[in-house]
Amino acid sequence: MIPVKRVTLQDVATHAGVSMKTVSNVVRDYQHVSPAMRERVQAAIDELGYRPNLRGRSLATGRSSMLALAFPDLRRPYFAELAHVFARISAARGYRLLLEETGGTPDGERAVLRDREAGIVDGVILHPQALSAADLATYREDTPLVFLGEDPQPSGADQVAIDNVAAAEQAVTHLVRLGRRRIGFLGHETGPWSFTSTLRLDGYRAGLERAGHRFDETLLVARAEGDALGAEAALGDALDAGLEIDALLCRDDLAAIGALRALRVRGLDVPGDVAVVGWDATVLTASTVPSITSVAPDTVELASRALDLLLERVDGLDVPGRHVTVGHDLRVRESAPEPGGAPA
Repeated sequence: MIPVKRVTLQDVATHAGVSMKTVSNVVRDYQHVSPAMRERVQAAIDELGYRPNLRGRSLATGRSSMLALAFPDLRRPYFAELAHVFARISAARGYRLLLEETGGTPDGERAVLRDREAGIVDGVILHPQALSAADLATYREDTPLVFLGEDPQPSGADQVAIDNVAAAEQAVTHLVRLGRRRIGFLGHETGPWSFTSTLRLDGYRAGLERAGHRFDETLLVARAEGDALGAEAALGDALDAGLEIDALLCRDDLAAIGALRALRVRGLDVPGDVAVVGWDATVLTASTVPSITSVAPDTVELASRALDLLLERVDGLDVPGRHVTVGHDLRVRESAPEPGGAPA
């Protein structure tokens, strides 16, 4: 028997005279495709008998299979909430997620890249924390892969992140508008800084300098443990040793929650004495007393764009690595309200 050649996404694109991305958008029913273009591509699909690439596992149903989503620590509210967003958007596109926790270790990340996901999923979305770009570049790309986060990745890799420097600068500018002059930074590592912390501290420094404030290293408060209790202990020790601040930009919401308790225990009012800004705008920040102003990454855009890139690779797109920066805003609440008024 003569084998039948499988119709690919590129075959459809060539037949319709459009790009592979346009065909992928039609296949995935994206709303931004014009009716005329959708009809044109659908006609080519019908004529050629194209079916999505399902890696041979669910051709009978015409549905795709599974994607892997791997985060360092699912106990962290941001990762848990982002996983929920990914699951919801993936389901809307006909995919299920295999959720992995790497522990932020080299072995955990290698397992996702090399062992457990080989042949199991159509693609992997990974937030690496331990492996360097050089380490990651050594892995074959048999399974499509998209990286999340700010750490530098191999030049040919797809990556989605927010602009941490701009976000930190925006947060500091907001605190300056509140009339704050001694703005601290809480929650970076006591040892070598992670790349994320470095970017956020760069933005913090840029915001101070743009406002004409001097950068003061004595206002940086590191924490030994990356949770709320670690932040509370670190800030408490610093305050007890004489630290004087009237505002804090925190590396993440857990640090901000720890800051609220450390300040309250010492009789300092938030925001009266010290305004506090967190990072990630997780659901916890709306329930604290006071509620926490926080940098809010656009998690829906982040998940959508990461899935766009990954599913285009699953469908056979072969292009150089793409780096996508998604939006953010500052969710203003009680811990650092708008000047002269209530939270926006």
